[in-house]
Amino acid sequence: EVQLVESGGGLVQAGGSLRLSCAASGFTFDAIAWFRQAPGKEREGVSCMSWSDGMAYYADSVKGRFSISRDKAKKMVYLAMNSLKPEDTAVYYCASGPSYYTCHRSSGMTNWGKGTLVTVSS
Repeated sequence: EVQLVESGGGLVQAGGSLRLSCAASGFTFDAIAWFRQAPGKEREGVSCMSWSDGMAYYADSVKGRFSISRDKAKKMVYLAMNSLKPEDTAVYYCASGPSYYTCHRSSGMTNWGKGTLVTVSS
């Protein structure tokens, strides 16, 4: 069974940066992703990556500001977030699934971490 544990959330001022980490164990997936859910809003896909070949997807709202990466040896996934905006405030979740081609959708993911809170102050 895949287990995912996020870390790295916190409070940051607008324009600042944070790096989220996700420790993964139990490898039965090819896609790894970051989703977020703001208060009163639906969960949305932020970025995802094919574990095998590194192809990456970014939501339009974060393109050019966020960067997803992985360390296969450490079984870690990272989300570097730069130029943060108040609207980036949300709980960020790490998720895994069987296919890169559906990793931008919640329905395409099969395992979820418990989330880490990111708060961006204006």
